[in-house]
Amino acid sequence: MKKSLGPRAIIQPNPVLIIGSYDQNDRPNIMAVAWGGICCSKPPCAAISLRQATYTYGSIQHNRAFTINIPSTSYVQAADYVGIYSGKNEDKFNALGLTPVKSEVVNAPYVKEFPLVLECEVLKVVEIGLHTQFIGEIKDIKADESILAENGLPDIGKVQPFIYNSAGPSYFALGDFLGDAYTIGRKR
Repeated sequence: MKKSLGPRAIIQPNPVLIIGSYDQNDRPNIMAVAWGGICCSKPPCAAISLRQATYTYGSIQHNRAFTINIPSTSYVQAADYVGIYSGKNEDKFNALGLTPVKSEVVNAPYVKEFPLVLECEVLKVVEIGLHTQFIGEIKDIKADESILAENGLPDIGKVQPFIYNSAGPSYFALGDFLGDAYTIGRKR
C-alpha cells in the first residue's frame, strides 16, 4: 500500500549540476542546482530552475548564457560548497582552487577540472512560482578526452557523476550497469 506524502519537490534521482555564469562585472561564479536536465532534443536544450533570490539568477538574466558543469564524485565537497555559499559574498572558484575557463561559444565560464560541460544560450525564461526556469539551447559540449567511450561520447562510468537525494538531503554515487537502453525492453 502506498502512503500519500502530499505535493512536494521530490523526484529521484536529481542530477548535481554546477552552473557557471559571469556577474555584471564579468566575475566568474558557480552555483549548485538539482532542478534541471535535458528538456528538448531538437534543438538540443537543457533547463535549470533557480530562485530569483540567487546571485546567479541576475547573472544569467544579464548575460543570457550559462554553462552546466558535471562534477565527478571526487568533487562532491566542492559541489556542496557552491550550493551553500553565495557568489555575492564568495569567490567560489578561488576558495575551492578551481579554474574558470571562458567559453568560446557563450558568455559564461566553465570549470576546467570537471569532466563534462554543456555551454548554453538562454532560449526561454519561464516564471513558475518560487523558481524561474531558464531553458538554454546547448551550443556545444566540452568533454575531457579521458571520459570518452569508443563511440566518441561520454562514458558515464568514466565521468563518475553523482546524484542528489532531495528527500535526504544527501548525495549518492551511481550504481551498477543494468542493461542497454532500447534493447532490454524488446520482446524475446
